[in-house]
Amino acid sequence: MTVNRRKKDVKFRGSHTHGWGSKKKHRGSGNRGGKGNAGTGKRADQNKPSIWHEQYFGKHGFTHKGAVRHKSVNIEFLDQNIEKLVKSGVAKQQNGAFAVNIADLGFGKLLGKGRVTRKMAITAGYASSRAVDAVREAGGEVIVANQKATASEKAAVAVVAKTKQSK
Repeated sequence: MTVNRRKKDVKFRGSHTHGWGSKKKHRGSGNRGGKGNAGTGKRADQNKPSIWHEQYFGKHGFTHKGAVRHKSVNIEFLDQNIEKLVKSGVAKQQNGAFAVNIADLGFGKLLGKGRVTRKMAITAGYASSRAVDAVREAGGEVIVANQKATASEKAAVAVVAKTKQSK
């Protein structure tokens, strides 16, 4: 015949230790050794590297404070969707080429993934050299507003400046 036993927590109701001896045992978190930095020996040097690892490295990563991230778009996207952009009024068709300002689309930089099959005049804040070359090969042009000049462009400007000075 089975005996109906009372549950242990009911049996110890009214006893502040519930049969576990010390009051601090079996409270909430179990036998985990504390919360936060407990057990790390933070005032000495026992486990400092483990604290450093958890707080400064690992899943938190690093963020470069001076990094500027531009939302970018590939030439492939523009080439595939240029008709939709013209219909929506973001791009225009002028002189046999499609003119588009990627800032109007919410992008800051033009990247060179994909092929260009149409003549396009693209205005961008920044552009990769591969994107510029691909658009030029298709007969188009890229107007870059904010990008620093390359070494060859700087040299060409210097040559022009010298010839003007000598005259």
